[in-house]
Amino acid sequence: MNNQKYQFHPGVAAVLSFLFTGLGQLYNGQIKKGLILISISCLGMMLVILGGIITVFWFLQKLFDLNFLIWGFIFILSGIVTVAISGAYSIIDAFRKAQG
Repeated sequence: MNNQKYQFHPGVAAVLSFLFTGLGQLYNGQIKKGLILISISCLGMMLVILGGIITVFWFLQKLFDLNFLIWGFIFILSGIVTVAISGAYSIIDAFRKAQG
């Protein structure tokens, strides 16, 4: 029976996390952490989409007051920040975990 420990490649883990947040963690066997990072990234993407919808409706219809436009921009900005931070963390963490 082979008792060798499987070695993960740090470059592969980092590239997978770059392609989509959390994939590098899944590659490294960190299933729970990978799924949490994927969920956080999806939440950020949904905030960007919701903010975009609110902003487009305000520009096209102007049915809402200026507060809706402000909230739209807040959702977009917070979504972008969430995706960027979780993505950067995912890449760095996957790389370091794969190194050992």
